[in-house]
Amino acid sequence: MTDQVEGSEIHLGADGRAWPGFGEAMAVWARIALLSFGGPAGQIAVMHRILVEEKRWLGDARFLHALNFCMLLPGPEAQQLAVYVGWLMHRTAGGVVAGVFFVAPGMVAIMALSVVYALYGEVGFVSALFFGLKAAVLAIVLQAVVRIGARALKNAVMIGLAGVSFVAIFFFDAPFPAIVVAAGLIGWLGGRSGLTAFRAGGGHGGGGAPVGDAHTILSEGAPEAARSGRRGALWTGLVLAVLRLGPTAFLLAALGPDHVFSTIATFFSRMAVVTFGGAYAVLAYVAQAGVEAYGWLAPGEMLDGLGLAETTPGPLIMVTQFVGFMGAYRDPGALPPLTAGVLGGLITTWVTFTPCFLWIFLGAPHIERLRGNRALSAALTAITAAVVGVILNLAVWFALHAVFRQLGSFEGFGLQVAVPRLASVDPAAALLAVAALAAVFRFKVGVIPLLAVAAGCGLALWAAGLVVV
Repeated sequence: MTDQVEGSEIHLGADGRAWPGFGEAMAVWARIALLSFGGPAGQIAVMHRILVEEKRWLGDARFLHALNFCMLLPGPEAQQLAVYVGWLMHRTAGGVVAGVFFVAPGMVAIMALSVVYALYGEVGFVSALFFGLKAAVLAIVLQAVVRIGARALKNAVMIGLAGVSFVAIFFFDAPFPAIVVAAGLIGWLGGRSGLTAFRAGGGHGGGGAPVGDAHTILSEGAPEAARSGRRGALWTGLVLAVLRLGPTAFLLAALGPDHVFSTIATFFSRMAVVTFGGAYAVLAYVAQAGVEAYGWLAPGEMLDGLGLAETTPGPLIMVTQFVGFMGAYRDPGALPPLTAGVLGGLITTWVTFTPCFLWIFLGAPHIERLRGNRALSAALTAITAAVVGVILNLAVWFALHAVFRQLGSFEGFGLQVAVPRLASVDPAAALLAVAALAAVFRFKVGVIPLLAVAAGCGLALWAAGLVVV
């Protein structure tokens, strides 16, 4: 292939076409970010359509190669895939631009909506809108259980891991990181033993004729970024580590560990390294801590936050910014509540997404060796199976809080289980939930139309006096 060169010369790709300039790349990543709705599957599909089918920057094999690597890492795989491709095309600066552009639209949108929610969330029509969104969110999460389960639960061992994971978190309140570590260890041991049940498979597939790597700009060989990446990887990693850990260390030293900003920074820093399995999996962890441990928001508000994230572009895990915003907004200290909320949301976003750049810039130069490790692939397979159980727990948790006005609890024999009070069922909420489930599973309605119609139904029911919000 013809390497890209620095300066004002024309850069040529392996197929003889002009190498995309930095300005063109920025425009492409901005377009991808603005079109990235519907969770990681939809975001990856958008990237594949634009980068592989339309722009021919890379082929199907290299795209899947990068995706498999990103699936081994904690964090949002779609955003990491954007960083990885940006790095391949324009080295470290390209990875930074791709990753930042992929996150920026959602970050701005969620922040603006968080402010509106904090100021006007108790207003009737706003509450009614979110009342309708809750039903749609429940259906979307259940759809995620089915989709991921179809890909991950290929045999009885994987089904068993999912079942044990659900029982552990739902009945025994087991922490999400412990489930991830245990599943990963089981998978690693299974992979080392050569057991076929732990062989990785599946992925985000797509239809259509494959695009060969040889007919793309990057072609089949190692691009310049990969050949020279190892020399600067350690320095880049050191800088990113300082950027990643520095703000948290400063907050702990300046404000102490009990200040809300310090708590937000440390919790979401910890979350960022255990977010295997995508946003829906980590939401169970965030809900468990943000609602029950820290009291940053109520269960229904967690549903509202997910509704906001579903209606905005970018990574679904951006809902964590809403959680950080509300936590700081309600415990502002000496600051005005909105100022504290904005700072809390920005701290959350920073510590959540900076590790994504660190993993890619450090790991990408060694991708071939890492990707070929059978034990690591088996660990990922087991974690993905366990995550199905975690997401099922999230769906049940959402259903209980969306449909019932009051919940009881059963504690005993080491169990801690939420129990619905049947007399407190909300008929309108139950009806909307059933309709949303039918729309998703029977009529295959897309995410955005579903959310729009559900929000409209919430407003209509409120206007007719059929619901009190």
